[in-house]
Amino acid sequence: MNKGLIFTLILFFSIAISAQEFKFEMETINYGKIAKGSNGERTFVFTNIGDGPIIIQKVQTSCDCAVPKKPEKPIMPGEKAEIKVSYDTKKLGGFSKQITIFSNAKKTRKIIKIKGYVTKEISLEKKNSILSDN
Repeated sequence: MNKGLIFTLILFFSIAISAQEFKFEMETINYGKIAKGSNGERTFVFTNIGDGPIIIQKVQTSCDCAVPKKPEKPIMPGEKAEIKVSYDTKKLGGFSKQITIFSNAKKTRKIIKIKGYVTKEISLEKKNSILSDN
């Protein structure tokens, strides 16, 4: 057999064996019911369970209403890292958005999700009544 072909096969198998891999604590974050204008930032925590560093090239969302922030440095094996997502809570109604992570992991694309329902802001402040002495 050709030595070049054998070298290529060995290289391919060694890369497949030493692949990087994510393990997320949660792959979907449910905001539940949140008030309009409230804090829309949530954090996805993950661990590199592979045996090589994970490098996240980019993170994209399915709309401009969710803004992700990715780690800038490589995530070493066994290390935890975060991807923060800020959702614009000024828009009323239900939402379900995908966040796609592009990296050098075994699966080069990883999808995580956020969902929830933005309601009108409820004021807990007591209003004066025309019947009260206040």
